[in-house]
Parts: sequence; C-alpha cells; structure tokens
Amino acid sequence: MKLITLTVLPLWAWILSLILQGTLGQSSLKTFSPDLQFDNYTLILKGQRIFLHSGEFHTFRLPVPSLWPDILDKFKAAGFNAISVYVHMGLVNPSPGVMDFDGYRSLSALYEAARLAGLWIVLRPDFGQYINGETTAGGLPHWVTSQVKSELRTTAADWNAAWTPYIQAIIGQTNQSQISNGGPVIAIQIDNEYDQEEGGPYFAEMEALYRDPSSGIEVPLTHNDPGMLDAFINGTGAVDLYGMDAYPQGLVASNLSIWNPIEMGYHTYHEEANPSQPWYSPEFQSGAFDGWGPDATGYEDWRAVTDADFVSVFYLHTWASNAKLVNYYMLYGGTSWGALPYPYVYTSYDYGAAITEARTLTRKYTELKLQGIFLRSSPEFYKTDWIGTSSSNLTEGAIIPSSPLTSPAFVTLLRNLDTGAGFWIVRQNDSTSLALSSFKLNVTTAGNQKLTIPIVASSINLDGRESKVITTNYAFGSRSRTLYSTALIFFSGSIDGIDVLFLYGDSDQEHEVGLDLAGSANRTVQDHTHVQITSDGIPSTTIITVKSGFQGFIPLYESDTQLILFADKDTVSDFWAPTVASDNLTDPFANYWSIGTNETVLVGGPYLVRSAVISGTELALKGDLNATNTEQMPLTVIASSTVKSLTWNGENVSLELTANESMIRTGKISSTKISIQVSDLEALEWKFNDSLPEVHTNFDDSDWAIANHTTTNIPFPMYYGDGRILYGCDYGFCENVVLWRGHFNASGSEKSVNLSINGGAGMPQRHFSYSHSYSHISSTNNANVIEETDEIFDLPTDALLTGQDNVITVVQSEAINDDAKSPRGIRGFQLNTGNFTEWRVQGKVGGYVNYRDKLRGVLNEGGLFGERHGWHLPGFDTSSWASRKLSTGNPSSEAGIGFFVASFNLSMPQGYDIPMSFTFSEPLGQPYRAYMFINGWMMGKRVANLGPQSKFPVHEGILNYHGNNTVAVALWSMTPNATVALQLQLVIDGIFKGGVDVAVNNPSWSSELIEGR
Repeated sequence: MKLITLTVLPLWAWILSLILQGTLGQSSLKTFSPDLQFDNYTLILKGQRIFLHSGEFHTFRLPVPSLWPDILDKFKAAGFNAISVYVHMGLVNPSPGVMDFDGYRSLSALYEAARLAGLWIVLRPDFGQYINGETTAGGLPHWVTSQVKSELRTTAADWNAAWTPYIQAIIGQTNQSQISNGGPVIAIQIDNEYDQEEGGPYFAEMEALYRDPSSGIEVPLTHNDPGMLDAFINGTGAVDLYGMDAYPQGLVASNLSIWNPIEMGYHTYHEEANPSQPWYSPEFQSGAFDGWGPDATGYEDWRAVTDADFVSVFYLHTWASNAKLVNYYMLYGGTSWGALPYPYVYTSYDYGAAITEARTLTRKYTELKLQGIFLRSSPEFYKTDWIGTSSSNLTEGAIIPSSPLTSPAFVTLLRNLDTGAGFWIVRQNDSTSLALSSFKLNVTTAGNQKLTIPIVASSINLDGRESKVITTNYAFGSRSRTLYSTALIFFSGSIDGIDVLFLYGDSDQEHEVGLDLAGSANRTVQDHTHVQITSDGIPSTTIITVKSGFQGFIPLYESDTQLILFADKDTVSDFWAPTVASDNLTDPFANYWSIGTNETVLVGGPYLVRSAVISGTELALKGDLNATNTEQMPLTVIASSTVKSLTWNGENVSLELTANESMIRTGKISSTKISIQVSDLEALEWKFNDSLPEVHTNFDDSDWAIANHTTTNIPFPMYYGDGRILYGCDYGFCENVVLWRGHFNASGSEKSVNLSINGGAGMPQRHFSYSHSYSHISSTNNANVIEETDEIFDLPTDALLTGQDNVITVVQSEAINDDAKSPRGIRGFQLNTGNFTEWRVQGKVGGYVNYRDKLRGVLNEGGLFGERHGWHLPGFDTSSWASRKLSTGNPSSEAGIGFFVASFNLSMPQGYDIPMSFTFSEPLGQPYRAYMFINGWMMGKRVANLGPQSKFPVHEGILNYHGNNTVAVALWSMTPNATVALQLQLVIDGIFKGGVDVAVNNPSWSSELIEGR
C-alpha cells in the first residue's frame, strides 16, 4: 500500500532557497562533495541547511549491538539529528596487525543502524590513538606501550607505523558510508584536545592519509580544542572545521556545591578565531565523570547539577552565541565494563546523562526533547546573524523590567536577515540567580514595527534558572507566520497541508502569541477561564493570551488551513513528533528530516514514541509505555485527516475525533501493568573455590612468562632492583589482574623485602605479598588517589625455608592512565640481603596477543586463576566445588581471593524492556573488592570500602531474559580477620512495554575458549 507523503512545502522551500542564496552571495562556501558543504552559518547537506544537534554515544560502552537501535531511537525521538561516536583503538586493534570490527566493535552495524534511524554521524577515531573518554590509556592499545619506543602522538616513524594500519582500516570501514555514498558519516575528528605547537606536524601526517586519493574520504576533518586556544584553525595541521569543547560546570566534585555562571565570550571568540566557519562545539557538557572514594558524588548528583535548568540556561546560551553545530557529551554514557575505565573512574559511565546507564529517560531528557523538536521545526533559525545583546548597545529591542524589585534579565537577538524572523533569547542577567525576573520586551519586527510584548499579558517571567526563546515573525507551515510569541514553541510545520503551531509554557506563568488567524474556522476557544482572545490594537493580528493557572492541552484555533495548540509544560512533555519516513524504498535518506521526509505526526501520552508509519488510512505507531501504570493511558494523536485507524505496537487502538473535521483524535491504550519477579540471589546454590593457589608451596609457575627483560620502551626507570624490568605490558599483560612470583633461595638472613608497586593513579590498588606459606597484606585500601606504593614488609624467620626456593607472590590490579606508557607493575624489588633468582609473571592467558575470548575482547578479563580457567564463563562445571553462600565471604580468616559461582533462570515476558541491575546492598566500608561477571562479561568492579558504586546495571543481551544465566564473583578480601559479608541482589529498574528485539551472544565455557589455561 502506498504511504502518504508530503512534498517539501512551498513556503518552506522558499525560505530555504532564500537562506542558501543569501549565504552563497555573502560568504565563502567550502564544498567537500555535492552533498556536503558548509559556510560561516551551518553545514549544508544535500542542499539543505541543518543545525547539527548531536549527542555523544560510545557503542563500546553498550556491548550489545542489538540494543544500539534503542539508544538511537531515543536520540531521534528527542529531536536530535546526529550522534558523535568515539572508536576505541585498543578494542579494534588489540595487537599489532589485528583489526577486529566484529560484534560491539562493528562500524558497519552502527552505520546501518544510524542510517535507518535518520541520524548523521561525526566519527571520532581520533586516529584511534587517543580519545581520552576516561578509558584505559585514553583509548590507545596497550601493545603500543611495549612495542613503540618513541613518544606517542608524534611524527615518530615507529608510532606512524603503529597507527597507520588502524586508520587505513577505519577508512576502509567508513568510505562507503559517507553521505556521498548514501551513508550517515558527515565528519571525522582527527585527534582529541591536542596542542598545535606540539602536534601540528603529526596532524598533517594524519590528514595526508585521510586525504590520499585512494582513501575516498571526502567529509570534513575536525578537531576539538579544549578551550579558547585557537588550535588547528590555521597553520601546520589545520583542520577543515574547528570546534571548541566547553564544560562550564567543571569536572570535579567540588563544583557540585555551586552553579558556575555562563561564559560570556563564546560569540566574540568565534568571530575572532574562525568567522568563516560555522560555530561548533564538539563536546558541550551534559554531565561529568565520577571518581573513586567515599566522598565521590555519584552520578545522580552530577545529573542534578546539570539538570533541566542547566540545559535551559547553558544550552540556550550556546545558541545565543550563534553556534549551529553542538554535540552534548554524554547523551548516553553507558558502562565502562572490564578494563575499559582509566584508573580514576569506576565501572559506571552514566555521566549524569539525559539517558541513564540503565537506558531510562530523565527530566533532563525531556528538556532536551523540547529544545530538539523546536530546532527541527525552525529552519529559519539555521541561518541567523548575531545582532546584539543587552550589554552591546542592542538598538532593535530591550528588556523593560516590570518593577524595580524584579531580578534583571538579559537578551540576545539573533535574526534571519533573509526572512526577518527574530529569535530573542532571554535569561537572567545573573545566570546563577534563583530569583523571579518579570519584564516586558521591546522588539522590532521584520516590518520595522516597534512593539512592547506581551501586549495583553502582564509580563514575561523567568523563574530562577530558566531561559527562553521569544520569537518574532516566525514562520510555521506553508503560509503562516506569527507576529510575535512569548509562549515557547514546541513544534511547527505542516501536517496534511495544515499549518500547525504547538505552543507551551509553565502553568504558573502567562503566555501570549500574536498572529493572523487564517482559513475557515471549525474550532476557536470561547469562554475559557484561562484563555483570552482579542483582535484590538494591531491590524490583521489576533492576540491569544493563556493566563496563569492553565493546565492540560487545548486547541486554541483550528481551521481548514491552521491549527494552533497550547499545553502547559508538564503536559507537552508527554508529546512526541516522530518523523514519517518517505515511502521511497530506494532512498537511503528516507528517514532523514528535511532531506528524505518532511512528514510527521504529533502523539501525546506514551513514555516513548519510536516510529510512525502511515499506510493508506492506517497510522502505525511503535514505542514504549510505562508498565507500572494501573490505568488506561490516554492517547492524543494529531495526524492527517486521511488517517482512520491506529495501531500501537501492532495492536488496534480506537480513535475518536475531538471535533468535526478535526485533525485531533483521542484514544486509550489498555493498562499495561504487569508483575515481574526475579531470582533471590541469596537463595541460589552458590559454589566456591579458592582462586589464589599461587601462594602455595606446590604451585607450578613453570609455564608463566619469565620476567627477565633488562630494557623497556616505557620511559620510566625502575626505582631499584637488579636491572630486570617488571612492567606487565612488557610481557603482554596489561589488563585487570596481573600476578608476579619472585623466587629466591633463602640463606636465613632475609628479614624483609622492599616492593614498589604501580597500579595507576586513582586506582584503588591492592596487592598481596607472600613468602612461602606466610601471608602479609598491603593495600591502599580506603585511599583513592595513590598511584603507587613503596613499602618494606617484614619476613618472619619461621616463614623461610633456608637453602630452598622461597616465593613472594604479588597480585596487582592494573589500569593504564591517560599516559599509555605508564609503568604498571613492580617498579622496585629488593630483599634486605641476597637477590631474587627469578621473577615470573602471568595475566590473562595469551596476553594481548593470543587472548582466547575474541567475542568479549581483550579488555574483558585478567589473570586470576579462576579467569585463566574459565570459571567466570557460563557452562563451567562447578559440581565438584564446595557449596558456600556469597554472603558468608571467603572461608579463611586470612586475606585472599575466592571465586563464587551461581546460576539462575529468567523468564521475562516478551515485548517488554525491563532494565535490571545487580546491587550490593550492604553498607559501605567492608574491606573487599569484587569482580562481577555476568554470563562471562566483567560487568562490575566493586570496591566496598571506597565506593561510591554499589549498583551495576546489566542489559538484556548480556543477561538472557529467557533462559539460564551465570553470575560469578571473584571476591578479594583485603584484610585478615575482617568481616566480609556481601549482600548481592538483582533489582528491576523499570518495566516498559515495547523496547527493541535483543539478541543474546554469550559464548559458554569450552576447551577451545580456555586452551592453555
């Protein structure tokens, strides 16, 4: 059946034509292909201006590719048209010459998912070498630590030889997915936050590889400057498109107690630094990372300090600087599972983002949606000139305070000089103010008409940390335009040839719009307590005022040519504007707004609307409902009059017209409430085995690597020893736990050993030292900023075997800092007398060269005995193990490491998205750390006396929602004779009817998978 598709509407096309013609005549246009250009205003894609409204998403932090469409749907539903994506070189290029784009490392799967969603991609492999992103080694592969002698991120020949194959592989994966080839990729970032004086020639080398004619790369190359540093705009290594990052609330916990003021210099800096390019923010703050320690804030606190108020004030201020390319870091943070995190941060990378780590939506997401749909609806906003502000002698308008007692406000005017549309962005003069600001606004319209608005309402209000976009001469639909509006605009456009304007505002404020009502009316608000309509004062203009106290949704005016709607902010927050893809099945851009489609519907009520398809007279909606609701969910649909029937996720929904000949229909979706039970983990049959046999006399380490190197490419010398280098990466062991065994023949005079151990700044490192059967514990325990320890351990004489081989065993938790050449390992070793005869080292089996688990990847596991033998994998036979509850801890009163394994079944209902988390519910403070594996994936590192993380979301796909699951916990008791009693629970974080189809791929234990262990 043929879909109903709207063509580009005449006024819309005329507006866009004017925009493009005006720009081409007034500024230099840079063309990369017929499909991709930019000027000093915006990107121009396939002839259409776009405001690049983007969110950061790291697919490697959601290692379930079938869940990527869930995140992309949520981006698109909030009005975003792009994603920014880091590529992690350490995962893709785990060892020299190996490129792995399978599974969660896939770029082709990401490109196709983004294309189907209608989202552009700014790719940030940053030559894969360095992405930062709070990942181990900043995203660099660990093998470069030991195999590249020269300084990294330079023009050194050995470093060039290391990164060139990786970038060639990125090019090979990407060139056919650029916009010119029907793909979503529109830009590639060269490197991350680098200094031009140091990195200019290096950038030039990288750019030459991308621009080699054989590469086929046509899209702009970009860079993100960490501040107003003018880096890579001109000179050696200059990129095509410069961008500047901004984190106005900072990235450290001490900033949570204050709200920093806005940065006033963005516009001036852009005009001075790169006025011929559009103003671009590749990373604008949307939260922050959080670090270890009992005083750490936790991500809910970061979400609070960068909440909806922050989005309102700081994001609109960025718009006011005339930025037209903005990427919010992060929009979805995800999980730094396995060895992904660098040492300062823990497993969660929630980031306080608008979409939580568990994939649920927040109040911040709603604010972003209100902004995103406005941007999508407002093509005139894409080409604006910065006219002036309250502090720069703005002559076209001014703030008029309602009384001397009110908090002063501030206005910035952006105007589209081709159409006359004005965008007056107002905020508190003191952007940190919590006071009420009430004022009127003097404006100049496109016809040079001077107005003081609102005209009927008493004032425009800003309630504390709030900003607004007040509009004049704003076009909506094919032939309509407001004179002004102090009400905010959620949506504007055409639906079935009707010009639609959807306004909103806070229920405790007044709102007003002045416009020419056209067409033959079939509905006009009359005798409504909270709505006043007047035609006096301004010729050809009707003024509609919504008074304070209005709640709900109301059609203000409906005719055969116009539909004017209003809702209070709480109500409009439940509305969505899904795009309706073109029915041209051969168009790769069928779901891209303004390029493949201009058709949409409005839907009010659901938790999420993912998609809309019109087929004949049927509208098919897909989305999610909050399944904790007990009542029927009211549904409001505004769609073409040809729509006669509706389905929601394939189920029929009855519709009723709200008035004759109306586009507005209502219906109800049946109750979705469902009761779900999950396993009580405490009640499971837990099995236990010792995972530190390396401390025993009879342990055979003959197949471990001999640590006998005397030279290293790591530029940090040993502190003391006998010339041997004991850095894990030199022997191929960089990730997670690494074990060392130092042998010496005792003379009887040995009294102590001095050890210096480096595990990573900020990493809560711990290590054990053992001499034969004697054990002694040293740890940083409750400190979270110690990079390395240097301590002397006494060796009691009754622990020594005189004249025989004695062994000291060191267990090290390893993480690589931003500096990939960090000296992780033992930096000093010395007995008080005598020497070590031999050192041996073991990490994950095979190291980074021959690791076995190719699906989960190089960063998933480490060198614990249990890991080396596959105890963490589903299907490992634990029937011969002792039964022991996890809550009872390790059996010995000594410090040690034990492995606990249990299995449980899940039987979740089909068609539901049910986020779950594993939660350690015992109070913070017990001296243990735990590595938690779910179906073989290391999904959590718990440090119980540091915190703050106690809750670990684990997604479907890692969890099997329709079958058996294995949970394994490697429990490291840090202190002898201390109580360690874990309380691990599986909890449900939400129940949503809908979701996406999720595939499970968790390889089980097999002899091939653990060969050599």
